[in-house]
Amino acid sequence: MHLHDDKIKELEETANKIRESLIDELVEAGSGHSAGPLGMADIFTLLYFHTLKHDPKNPDWEDRDRLVLSNGHICPIQYAAMAHAGYFPVEELKTLRKFGTRLQGHPHRTSLPGIETTSGPLGSGLSQAVGMAIASRMDGKKNFIYCLMSDGEHDAGQTWEAVMLAGREKLWNLIGIIDRNNIQIDGMTEDIMPLEPFRAKYGAFGWHVIDANGHDFMNMHMAIEQAQVVQEKPTVIIAHTIPGKGVAYMERDYLWHGKPPTKPEEIKQALHDLRTLGGRIQSEHQ
Repeated sequence: MHLHDDKIKELEETANKIRESLIDELVEAGSGHSAGPLGMADIFTLLYFHTLKHDPKNPDWEDRDRLVLSNGHICPIQYAAMAHAGYFPVEELKTLRKFGTRLQGHPHRTSLPGIETTSGPLGSGLSQAVGMAIASRMDGKKNFIYCLMSDGEHDAGQTWEAVMLAGREKLWNLIGIIDRNNIQIDGMTEDIMPLEPFRAKYGAFGWHVIDANGHDFMNMHMAIEQAQVVQEKPTVIIAHTIPGKGVAYMERDYLWHGKPPTKPEEIKQALHDLRTLGGRIQSEHQ
C-alpha cells in the first residue's frame, strides 16, 4: 500500500499523540518502562495504522496478521497504539497495572482482545511466532506473523534456537522487527553482552536481513514491503531507534529503561517536549 506525504504527516501526528498517552498511562500507574516504549512509538503507529491486516472491531478475525510482542515490558506503547486504533477506549489506558485491569504490566492474551500472546520472560516471543508461522503455512493462509523483539533479549539462548528453526523452515510469512536501541536495563548492550555482528548472525541462519531507521516512516514502510515479497526465507528488520525518543532528558539514557517519570518537573518536561514535537510536525508539513 502506497505511503504518500499526507499519510506520513498523519502517522507522525498519531505517533506523537500515542507518546503523550504513554506518558499519561505511566504516570497514572506509577511504574512501568519509558525508554523502549517511546522509542518504538513510530513503529507501532506504522503497524496499527498502515501495515497490519487487522480489524479492531473483530480482533479474532481468522485472516488477520499476527503481532507478537516478545519484549512484553514495552506493552504500554502497544496498549496506547491499540487504544488509538479503536480496540478499547483511550480512557482505559489510565488503568495500566492496576488491580483487575485488562492492561497488565506484561501482556496477557486472554485479558485483552487483540493481544496474541502472553509475554514476560524475554526470549520466548520468537519461538511463539515461529509456531504461528508454521501453523499459518500449514493452513494455507497468506497472512504475516510480525514478531517484535528487543536487542537485549538476544542474550537469551532460546531466541537463537528459534532463529535457527525459522531459517530451516524457510518461513517467508515471518517478519521479525528488532528494536535496536543499544540499551538494556543494566547498561549498553555492547558492554553487557555484545551482539555485533548482528546482521551477519541472522544472515548465517538463513534470514533475509534489512537495516532500517525506526523513526522514518517511509524507510520502515519500504523495509516491510521488501520483507513481504521475500520468498523462501524469513526476514528480520533491524530497526535502529532512539530510546526515550521525543523526551530529551530520556533519550539514549539506559537509566530510563525500566522506570516512568514520577517527579512533577519530569512529568511536566516530558509532556512539554512532546507537545513541542507535535507543533514542529505541524509546521514542517504546512
